Amino acid sequence: MTKTLLLLANGFEAYEASVFTDVLGWNKVEGDGSTELITCGRRQQLACTWSLAVHPELQLSSVTAADYDALAIPGGFETAGFYEDAFSDGFLSVIRDFDRAGKIIAAICVGALPVGKSGVLQERKGTTYHLDDGLRQQQLASFGVDVVNQPMVIDGNIITSSSPATALGVAFKLLELLTSPENCRQVRHLMGFEA
Repeated sequence: MTKTLLLLANGFEAYEASVFTDVLGWNKVEGDGSTELITCGRRQQLACTWSLAVHPELQLSSVTAADYDALAIPGGFETAGFYEDAFSDGFLSVIRDFDRAGKIIAAICVGALPVGKSGVLQERKGTTYHLDDGLRQQQLASFGVDVVNQPMVIDGNIITSSSPATALGVAFKLLELLTSPENCRQVRHLMGFEA
């Protein structure tokens, strides 16, 4: 059984988190059954970008990277307070611990920014939200990241992506890496996506 930590900042986008819960959940029930997802945050209750309330299962202080196989990070909105949590010392420390342990880190859209700020993407390739005159890509570059303007970028153990439109692709890539290409194709098929 593999375990993925879904690291949630206040103001995260519900859709970007839900792709991880759905894809890994479908695999647990309809795929090879090998995936488990645990939610985590800095607060006992988090508000999504558009106010949906979520109660994470764990608090950041109780996380040990050795207990997990992967880290998943959805993006969020600055106006909803996303960066207050995402750029906090505890949040960045968890990212560093997972990278140091060689675990998979999958970040969607601006979820790549705390990965960049943590320092683990310095002098490595990555991407983030590409619209709005490239503002977020410039921010990612300021953290020493070699920004590539592609929908999804994989550099070693780290997956980053450029927008909410890439979210399902990132979740399926994570499933593929945690299980197998064949199992991932089967889950995609059962979820109604192309084989």
